[in-house]
Amino acid sequence: MSAIRRHAAAAYPQECCGALLGRADGRSRLVTAAWPLANTSQDDRQRRFTIGPRDYLNVEARALDEGVSLLGFYHSHPDAAAEPSQYDLLHAWPNIDYIIVSVVRAAPADVTCWRLRDDRVAFAREEIQWRPES
Repeated sequence: MSAIRRHAAAAYPQECCGALLGRADGRSRLVTAAWPLANTSQDDRQRRFTIGPRDYLNVEARALDEGVSLLGFYHSHPDAAAEPSQYDLLHAWPNIDYIIVSVVRAAPADVTCWRLRDDRVAFAREEIQWRPES
């Protein structure tokens, strides 16, 4: 989590983005790594993020090599709440976790996790349990 928060602060005032990797066991998911990725959005990077196809393929290959799974993605919301936007909803994939970090004046604030509902009309908030980082 500290790596995600650092990435979000460093990218400010633009949105950062990255991949969440780890292991899934039923409804429980354990993130073991967060890999920063480049925000390749051609739009306003202060309000949008895009993960390029090459980066996505590299994440999938690296996860396979390391014996973990792609569990989701994270991104920041500069000077905005850690809640999914309409844009986030329109671009979300099913069965993927989305961590959002609010960054207020370059300081990471709230962190939330979301998952697209089965009906795809909204997100459901997911509980996050933090474990001590080593």
